[in-house]
Amino acid sequence: MWVMLWPEGDRKIIDMSVFKSLRFRIFFAMIFVLALTFIGLAILTVIQYREEAKDYHRERLLRKEQNIKQNLNYVLKNSPYPQETEALQYIFYNKIYEIKDIHNLDIDLYDLQGRLILSSLGRETDSSTQKSLAHEVIKSLGKDPKGHLVQSFSLNEEDYQSSYSYLVSDTFDPIAIVHLPYIADDGFMSKELNENLWRMSLLYGVMLIISIAIAYALSQYITRSLQSISQRLTSTQLLSQNEKIELQANVSTEIGRLVQAYNDMIEQLEQSASLLAQGEREAAWREMAKQVAHEIKNPLTPMRLSVQSFQRKFDPNDPDVESKISEFSASLIQQIDTMSDIASAFATYAKLPEQNNASIDLVATIRLSLELFDAPYIEFESNCETLDMNFDKNQLNRVVTNLIKNSIQSLNQAKTEQPKITVRLQAENDRVLISVRDNGPGIEDHLLDRVFEPKFTTKTAGMGLGLAMVKTIVLSYGGTIDIDQPKNGGAQFNMVFPKG
Repeated sequence: MWVMLWPEGDRKIIDMSVFKSLRFRIFFAMIFVLALTFIGLAILTVIQYREEAKDYHRERLLRKEQNIKQNLNYVLKNSPYPQETEALQYIFYNKIYEIKDIHNLDIDLYDLQGRLILSSLGRETDSSTQKSLAHEVIKSLGKDPKGHLVQSFSLNEEDYQSSYSYLVSDTFDPIAIVHLPYIADDGFMSKELNENLWRMSLLYGVMLIISIAIAYALSQYITRSLQSISQRLTSTQLLSQNEKIELQANVSTEIGRLVQAYNDMIEQLEQSASLLAQGEREAAWREMAKQVAHEIKNPLTPMRLSVQSFQRKFDPNDPDVESKISEFSASLIQQIDTMSDIASAFATYAKLPEQNNASIDLVATIRLSLELFDAPYIEFESNCETLDMNFDKNQLNRVVTNLIKNSIQSLNQAKTEQPKITVRLQAENDRVLISVRDNGPGIEDHLLDRVFEPKFTTKTAGMGLGLAMVKTIVLSYGGTIDIDQPKNGGAQFNMVFPKG
């Protein structure tokens, strides 16, 4: 993500994730290929025009060379002077200028050693004319079977082509070297090249606009199915009902395979969720059965011992037989009451989370639940006088009652000198917060993760089902519950419910 400062001074954030999306990459790739094609064709066009210009000038120079040499040979044959190197300056003394004017091309004559004999540039040769030929030129010319050489070079920012060939006598003996310097005028070719490049630019400009529209539509089409699959994958949950994606008739093969893989995964996920849920239910019931058996065995053992002891010591003639029977009966009744409490607790936990929701006033309901305890150190705070919400009144009472009982037992067990319990209700925009806080000894850090586990308790009495039941109720309403450890001691249970 980039942060940029604009001229107005505002900070604007540009999300760089768009440049990493598949849609952008497809779009960019298509435009890049088109631009690269245009650049490649433009380069090839320039190269082709340059090669054609070079060939054109070479062929033109050769034609001029052929015509000029025909004129030179004609003058040479009709001259009264002998056809020798020393006589050339007299033979072509004036004719060289006439030939130049006819063909519009300068002519230089050199002897076989490369020394300048005569030039059409003037009787007094100027500095632009070579006084002598380079040894490499003479050597290369001599090696050529046809006695011909063409060289290209640049001078004063102009491109030249020079033609070197032998001027021969009637006996075909070389008597001079003819040098024709030719300026390569590319004005016409450059104009043609610029016009062609301009036409190509217009054509590719139109194609670029069309390609942008096609690339955008194509990238949208390709990624639309991927976005649908991505959204489905994001919303896929193990324990919820997940819908499959319907395959359309015109979908591509690759997208079809991806959709089919997603649908297969949903089927496997449903099977796994079903097996997991079944396993969790079986494990929960096994754990519940073990806990019930354990709790029932606790009172059964003293009951058995009491019966056996009473059976051994029972004497009908004992004058205190009635008091002993009463004592024995009271002991049995106490153990039976304990078993009844155990059965009621497990029955209450097993029936959750059945709900009979109705619109109730949370403020009034919580106040009524607190009045049952009749404890002066219990305080209630609320940021609203009334708060209507769909809730099961009995389950809300269970939640508040269990948390208050838990705090009272903690305070009593620690023998807190100035006990205090604060219940707070806060209504916000889209949620409701209920907290229960006490100033007791709190909960040790290593036990925080186990507080809401069934059958877990740190008290000398109880079965550890109260807080587990509270969490089950809170989760059934789509809420959350957690525990805070205030710095000044105690524990605080925080519950958050979505308003609705």
